[in-house]
Parts: sequence; structure tokens; C-alpha cells
Amino acid sequence: MTDLRGLSAMVVRIPSSAMILTAAMHSELTRPAGDAIERFRHGDLNALDVILPQYRVRLYRFLLRMVGEPALAEDLFQQTWVRVIEKISSYNARYNFDSWLFAIARNLAIDHLRRKRGFSLDVRDEQGEAPVERMAMPGPDPLKEVLDFERGSILATALGELPAIHREVLVLRFEEEMKLEQIAEVAGVPLSTVKSRLHRALAGLRRRVAEQLSMGGNK
Repeated sequence: MTDLRGLSAMVVRIPSSAMILTAAMHSELTRPAGDAIERFRHGDLNALDVILPQYRVRLYRFLLRMVGEPALAEDLFQQTWVRVIEKISSYNARYNFDSWLFAIARNLAIDHLRRKRGFSLDVRDEQGEAPVERMAMPGPDPLKEVLDFERGSILATALGELPAIHREVLVLRFEEEMKLEQIAEVAGVPLSTVKSRLHRALAGLRRRVAEQLSMGGNK
């Protein structure tokens, strides 16, 4: 079994939530070199010096979006890398490392959310509309609205009000720029489910952004 001592020292210096929600949201980070992942897969923990910097912001940001609590996101971030070290020998290099890593983080976050009393991962659709019907509504393109407000508190607030399964698909698609097929791997659901969730998530986010703007205009 891989020696886990010293992991905390390698994983520390997690970015603050303020950094995550502002300038670091779309930082362009180079994916870790394949040889570093291969060395890591064969038990070389020094390879984490190359791999960790590429995911420190991205993975923490994703977990923060999922659970909404900085301290908890930090704890899950640490747990993710412990789990990665435990499972890295079983990682199949033919598959995308990003998808594999984010699936581990996602499962830890979902497990925590499911343990919360009264918490449901199910979609909360108060309008009762079909995704296609909502996407066909007249008005500005929903993605353009999202991007227009991505650096503001309005978007952060609206995103935090969405169900967990909607938050994750939006973060993975537009912050992580994952393909829909990769998101399906991370979430462990069919591609058709990812498409449906993305449509519903965009519609819900658009509606909440509009509500936030309306409330701000009435102050």
C-alpha cells in the first residue's frame, strides 16, 4: 500500500474562496504531462509536484461549487487526494485523467451531501416545464447571460441556489470546459442525462439571475 505520510504537506496552500470566485475562475492551467501521471501511477509520489499545481485551483473550485462551504471543500479536497493515492495503481491510462480525478472528488462530495438530513440531490423544478420548452423562451442566449455575470456575486448566488446535480454539470462544462462525454464519465450517467441536466441547469440559472437582477432593481 502506498505510504500516505506527508500528503498534507503536498496538498496545502489551497486558494481562498475569494480567489476561486473571482480572478481564478478561468485560469488557463496546463494539464499535467503524461509521464508524470505514469510515474505517479507506478508509485512515485514526487510526480505530485507536477500534477497537484494543475488541479489545486480547479478541483477546489469544483468542490466549493458542490458543497458551498470553504472549510468543507478544503476537507474534501484533502480526502480526494488521499483517495487518489490509494487508487492510482488501478487507474487505466487509456482513460482521461481529469475525468477519473473529478469523478473521485464528485463521489466524495455527493456522499457528504446525501448524509445531510433532509438534503436531496433531485432536481427541484418549481416551474414544471420541460427543458426544451424553457430553452425555447425568447430573450438573450442563456449562456451569454451566464458569461456576462460570471465574475459577479449575482452569478455566484444564483449558482449556489441550484440543485447539486445542476451545479456540477455547469461547473464541469463551462468552468472546466469538459466535453459532455467526459461529464457523463464523471457523473456516472448516460450522455442523454447530461444533456437534459445541462439544459435544465442553464434554464434554472438564467431564471435565478433574472430574479436577482429584478430584486436589485427594486431596492
